[in-house]
Amino acid sequence: MVSPSHDTAASVELELTAQIARDLIRFDTSNYGQGRSNGETDAAEYVAARLRDLGLAPELVDAAPGRTSVVARVPGRNPDAAALVVHGHLDVVPADPANWSVDPFAGVVRDGMLWGRGAVDMKNMNAMILAAVGDIVRAGGAPQRDLVLAFFADEEAGGVYGSRHLVQNRPELFAGATEALSEVGGYSITVGGQRAYLLQTGEKSLLWVRLTAHGDAGHGSRLHPANAVTRLAEAVVAVGRHEWPIRLTDTATELLAELARLLDVDPARVGPDELALATGTASGFIQASLRTTTNPTGLSAGYKHNVIPDTATALVDIRCLPGEEDGVLAELADLVGPDIDIETLHRDHGLETGFRGPFVEAAIGALGRHDPGAPVLPYMFSGGTDNSALAALGITGYGFAPLRLPADFDFPSMFHGVDERVPLEALGFGRRVLADLLTTY
Repeated sequence: MVSPSHDTAASVELELTAQIARDLIRFDTSNYGQGRSNGETDAAEYVAARLRDLGLAPELVDAAPGRTSVVARVPGRNPDAAALVVHGHLDVVPADPANWSVDPFAGVVRDGMLWGRGAVDMKNMNAMILAAVGDIVRAGGAPQRDLVLAFFADEEAGGVYGSRHLVQNRPELFAGATEALSEVGGYSITVGGQRAYLLQTGEKSLLWVRLTAHGDAGHGSRLHPANAVTRLAEAVVAVGRHEWPIRLTDTATELLAELARLLDVDPARVGPDELALATGTASGFIQASLRTTTNPTGLSAGYKHNVIPDTATALVDIRCLPGEEDGVLAELADLVGPDIDIETLHRDHGLETGFRGPFVEAAIGALGRHDPGAPVLPYMFSGGTDNSALAALGITGYGFAPLRLPADFDFPSMFHGVDERVPLEALGFGRRVLADLLTTY
């Protein structure tokens, strides 16, 4: 097992959360999808060692060789309270070093930020969890309720070798849990010059489909109307350029009303997209949460320049609002036409939870104690998380990885982006807020 935290003297100069996040970045846990991955085992063993140092008894679960998740339970002060799952994922999407200004797996600290693949998605949150729980335990305290700490493999490919494997094969690890918190919520945005925080109370449904066009194989020099590549290209253009209509969920309606209040505008006169754009860097996530999106992400056809192939395929990433999956697939079939086969490779249902209740109040309270006066707003994440898998066990999931960010920092663009990075000060803030929440809720 690699122990990157001890390889340079500079490591000990970092705040603990940043040090752990940097250590985790140095494990290249790239997940290419469709079963191809560098694996999470080394990173999982590192996490397990840190948990053992806190006196916990982590369990490592392999869904396949190299595909390791870690789960540990922290006893709470109130044995009658329902347990809370606090989870992150250890895998990351790949990064091409040629496109980066730093080595994406070196954990570079520069300009007051930690750079590297996973700095935002989501080795930062893994580090915040470990540091916050460590603060509670080392102070001789305990969380209010039992915590189930889970660090999953394979989230970036739908969780088949991670959260879904554990839910299906080891549900007892989550016994007594009714709620969960994880990524892509709790971070700050700037609205009308005022800092506010987004609490994720929903996420869109995920549909990964493959389009296949068929035609006649032949010589590339011929007149060839039944060309599979041409047919596929027409279908891809139709899907990629389709403008899906806005449909406001309860979460979106409440968010837009709050944005209008902060901006002092009439929501009846200002449209949903315009209000979303007023959130600045967060607008990409928020605009996408108002409608279905269908983005082609991969193409495959042919094997030689002068040979017309008989098939051509495309991958499409579909994110639709909860409950609209079947209707979107039917409309997709109309868009591409009867000559294109549609195969669903992965399907997750969406989630939507009301912006009220004890957990929401506790999260708002914790943020308020560390950033007084900053409003907290509900939103639906345009992507998905491992909360979708936990929902099968009746566990309600939220996104709460608290980060206080500079107003000009484009945080959402860091997800799967080039030169992914996170401010060091934000990591320390998240550690403090998370420890506060876990102690009091």
